[in-house]
Amino acid sequence: MYPLIRPRRLRSSEAVRSLVRETIISPNDFLVPLFVVEGKGIKEEIPSMPNYYRLSLDNLTKEVKELWKMGLHSVLLFVKVPDNLKDNKGSEALNENGLMQLAIKTVKNACPEMLVMTDVALDPYSSYGHDGIVADGEILNDESIEVLTEMSVSHAKAGADFVAPSDMMDGRILSIREALEDEGYLDTGIMAYSAKYASAFYGPFRDALDSAPVDIKNVPKDKKTYQMDYANRFEAIRETQLDIDEGADIVMVKPGLCYLDIVREIKNEVDVPVAVYQVSGEYAMVKAAAEKGWLDHDAVMMEQLTAIKRAGANIIASYFAKDAVKLLG
Repeated sequence: MYPLIRPRRLRSSEAVRSLVRETIISPNDFLVPLFVVEGKGIKEEIPSMPNYYRLSLDNLTKEVKELWKMGLHSVLLFVKVPDNLKDNKGSEALNENGLMQLAIKTVKNACPEMLVMTDVALDPYSSYGHDGIVADGEILNDESIEVLTEMSVSHAKAGADFVAPSDMMDGRILSIREALEDEGYLDTGIMAYSAKYASAFYGPFRDALDSAPVDIKNVPKDKKTYQMDYANRFEAIRETQLDIDEGADIVMVKPGLCYLDIVREIKNEVDVPVAVYQVSGEYAMVKAAAEKGWLDHDAVMMEQLTAIKRAGANIIASYFAKDAVKLLG
């Protein structure tokens, strides 16, 4: 006797598959990372990130206007700081006329309704390429938080809607939240990189910002004393809950694909939006394989993005945002 229940009936055509599809990707899912550099007329492709660019402020204006027209309404800003402005304390991060502060104002002037999130970490400003202050071979936690807190207030003052601490220092969310409240920025949100792993997938990003840890004596060669061990799962839940308790509005898992089990674990545990960062190495692998003709770029891109959302992501920070939205039509 043939079965009465045939699940294949719901797969029999594209019309029915679309009708019953559980996970839908839309432009509203995306947070678009943007890399900003000093200068004018600059739009330089990042060699390890094909079709992704560093933009000067004038081209940043053009880019955010294009994003808005495409239905992409949220950006995450990063800056590439010249070497002569870097030091161990990230002093340039506090410059009210610094590149990040000017980038925030540029986006808001070009597109006032664009949601602006900003990277809060010392590595772009650090002469050592670390997310905190280095002393005697260690990354100082509390001293670094003082700078990160001042940086966050500076970003809020410039017009940022959300600050996004990506440093993984202990207790930084509480310090930032209290400082924002004290300064009157009650509506400035915090998107915490809550479960950020010490991953090998960040290489192209560090090329883009020239922010890799330097290999010199008495400086840690990696970020494993503050970013999480990729073998750990339950630690991610603890870190995330701590950030929520300290005042985070959105929590993030980074990287994406190798950590979808973490995304689901966290989604099941918390009541705040969960973001996932599909990082530079994940982007670069697809681009490289597609250039070789080894896989279908668009099909793999959409499969990966759908997997991230299916795992529980409310927000996807992805270098594929424009490619995906163009494909969605």
